Amino acid sequence: MTRSLLALVLVSLVACQPTGGERYTRKQAQTSLRKLEAPGLLLGEFRLSKVVDGDTIRVDGLDASLRLLGVDAEETFKSEGDRRAVEASWERYLKTKRGDSKRPIKAASPMGEVAKEWAKTWFAGVTRVRLERDHAAEIRDRYERYLSYVFAEKDGVWRNYNVEMVRAGMSPYFPKYGNSRRFHQEFLEAQAEAKAARRGIWQPGAMAYPDYPEREAWWSARGNFLEAFRKEAEGKPSYIDITHVDAAVRLEEHVGKEVHVLGAIDNVHRSGRGPARAMLSRGRSSDFPLIFFDPDVLAMSGVDAWRGEFIVVTGVPTFYENKRSHKKQLQIVVDRASQIRLCPVPGLAPPASSIAAPAAPAATPAPAPGGAAGGAAP
Repeated sequence: MTRSLLALVLVSLVACQPTGGERYTRKQAQTSLRKLEAPGLLLGEFRLSKVVDGDTIRVDGLDASLRLLGVDAEETFKSEGDRRAVEASWERYLKTKRGDSKRPIKAASPMGEVAKEWAKTWFAGVTRVRLERDHAAEIRDRYERYLSYVFAEKDGVWRNYNVEMVRAGMSPYFPKYGNSRRFHQEFLEAQAEAKAARRGIWQPGAMAYPDYPEREAWWSARGNFLEAFRKEAEGKPSYIDITHVDAAVRLEEHVGKEVHVLGAIDNVHRSGRGPARAMLSRGRSSDFPLIFFDPDVLAMSGVDAWRGEFIVVTGVPTFYENKRSHKKQLQIVVDRASQIRLCPVPGLAPPASSIAAPAAPAATPAPAPGGAAGGAAP
């Protein structure tokens, strides 16, 4: 385990408040870490403090909210205006909310309220929950939410709330951010059962999103793309998921060497005085830059149209030193469109050169004047 991963696991254990006890001290957390072979998979047991909606709960002892893995309940109403619009015309409400978006959107719905009430009933009488991760290095998302499965003891058995929510038809299986490593088959079976029984969102005439086939095609394409990368990456340290807590450490270890980096495009910044930067999502203040000196390469790569979607970039990480702040920053220079692989997304048409085959090996960028590699805009 890297030092960065160890430190973050330590923080999560320090934040954990066991049922009936006080917060862990740092010494107690260090002792726990020494006893556990794979401490990253277990966050711990926590007091359940609030059920916010179908896929959001709060627990005492964590310094951030939770994003429940594998599920995505419909939204609850946050405004009276939306409620009235639904009452006036459900179909017109949905059409207005989507607008000209090429992909399905999130909107408040009556089924979101149903999922919230179902969750409250499911957790009734539950005072403590166990939180677990899908992967030791997948700790938080870009909004600093902990990624977790929620288990609760019901009738003497610890049950996976995420899977049971899908079984009840309160959420589809949601592989938009990757197939579940630990419970993929359970999710598939739970969803098949819910569809066959026409529960919840699958009930004919339910006031739920009518475009689930479109959503499932989109999510499945993303989940399969990530799964293919995971299989390709097995046993290969040069394959790096930018969202993993140890990504920065691994990139530093590969400075000057070729890597294959998986990430989602957050934004593309252009500067009249310097290169364009396509940012891979990591966190609110730690996105990873891909540097494009040639605007034609940027256009041919397709990343501008792929904002919010996954790509794999093949390249050589280098350090760039900002001339004013003297801060060093890791980056990858993209000088050929073939370095970019785009995740196939239904409804989006990529440039012909940017999808399908693995990217060609990238050349090592020549050091910039003064010894700084790369050359991002200051």
